[in-house]
Parts: sequence; C-alpha cells; structure tokens
Amino acid sequence: MDAILGQEIRVLDHGFIRVVDYMGNDDAVVQAARVSYGTGTKSVSDDRNLIRYLLRHRHTTPFEMAEIKFHVKLPIFVARQWIRHRMASVNEYSARYSVLDREFYVPTGDAIAVQSKDNRQGRSTAVSIEQAEVVERSMSESAESAYDTYLELLNEDSGSFKSNEARSGIARELARAVLPVSYYTQWYWKIDLHNLMHFLELRADRHAQYEIRRYAEELLKIVKAWVPHTYEAFVDYRAEAVSLSGPALRVLRRMLAGERIKESESGLSGREWRELAATLQLDLE
Repeated sequence: MDAILGQEIRVLDHGFIRVVDYMGNDDAVVQAARVSYGTGTKSVSDDRNLIRYLLRHRHTTPFEMAEIKFHVKLPIFVARQWIRHRMASVNEYSARYSVLDREFYVPTGDAIAVQSKDNRQGRSTAVSIEQAEVVERSMSESAESAYDTYLELLNEDSGSFKSNEARSGIARELARAVLPVSYYTQWYWKIDLHNLMHFLELRADRHAQYEIRRYAEELLKIVKAWVPHTYEAFVDYRAEAVSLSGPALRVLRRMLAGERIKESESGLSGREWRELAATLQLDLE
C-alpha cells in the first residue's frame, strides 16, 4: 500500500483514483474481533480463517476498524450515483469558489449502447461504429459549447478566452448551471472497510453502470493490495456468491430431490423464476 500512496490510477478519459491515506489492515480486523470475542477465538488457528468466518457470518463491526481515504476525479453523473453510498466522509471540489477545467467525459466504443428494453436504467447492445462516431462528436461538441457559454458568463480570463471589461461576469455559483453532468468533479472520500465492501458489491457488479464500474474495478485492486485476506473472503462470500429467497431455496431443494418443477408450480413470480434460472444457469421450463 505504501508503494501506491499518492499515485494516480487513471480511470476513463480524464479521471483517476489516488490513495491519500489509510489506517489499519487485515490485522486491525482480527485485533478488533478478538477483543470482542475474548477467549472464544482461541481455537481459531490463523487470521485468514477468522476473517473468512467473520465475513461468512456477516459480523461486520471488526471491518469498520480499518479505514482508507481516496482522492477521486470523476464525471459529475458518476459522482451523483457514488454519493448515494452515504456511510463515508466526503469533501467535494466546489465550483462556487473555483472555475472548473474544460474536462468532460465522452464514452467510446462498446460503452455507447442502446437503451435496454428489460432494464429501464441500463444499456443493451453497442451501436455501430458509424453511429458511435456520431454520438462521440455530438456529445463532445455539446460539452465544448456549454463550456464556452460558462466562460462567457463568468467573463474571466481563462486560456484562450479574454474577459470583456465592459461588462461584469455573473457569480460562479450561477454560471456553473450551464455545464452538463459529463464534466469532471473531484473529492476526497474516506470510508471504512465494511462500507467500502458494500459499495464494491454493488458497483463492481456486472449490472452496475459501466462508468462507475470502472472505478469500482480499480478500487478492488487497491483493496486486494491493502487487505488481501479480506479481499479473498469478500470475493468468495460476497462478490461471487448468490443469495436465495426462502421460496427459491425450497424450489432448489425440490429440484435436487429429482422433482421437475414448472414456473406455475414454483410459487415464484415470473421475474423471480427468470432470476433463479440465470443464477443456476439452467434452462427452466
């Protein structure tokens, strides 16, 4: 971890993640658990097994004893998704005090896809190369135009833009309103290990939006370097694990007993039935 402190890990076209500081590691988790459990953990042979036990049985408080702080640069629309995870301390760059850079996100390649017909908040198949080029150009031109308007409203010298002394610029807190959510913001984000794993379980999932998933994938690499035993247990018991409802579990038990079950006999809704089939990777009737 000390080797990557302060290093910018590039994400998307202009974004990055940088580890600013951290407190504790796998040892902090084990130490907290053994204080809590007292003599009850003397039979545990090693720290790895204890961490796996804690995560498997959802004993979460020991994982709150390790914390990490990141400096993140990300598109505003990604930040608005990210901030929904409220169990963290956040301090964001303020466009009320400073002028934003001319840096915005433009998706490329397979990241440009049509609206999913099954998922209202997701993408489906990628568009053609020709259509993708049109989308990239349109989004870039729109963002550039918005920034030109932003500078004109501010009436401040900035790069190639020269202020007009004959008029006053409006307040930065107002001028920023013309910028699209593709523009980049920055923040410091401090979070404990337990809540970071919850974030990663959702945002590194294949169903998460591509852009925030790219950040989550880099965060996973950092977690692996920081707390390798916890990372291993997280992958085994959270990231690559599945959870079944009571009715779904009963259906599975009947199937394992050799019974052929139809959707109409399962007691599950159509969506639950399809999700069970996808989880089990079976072609259910």
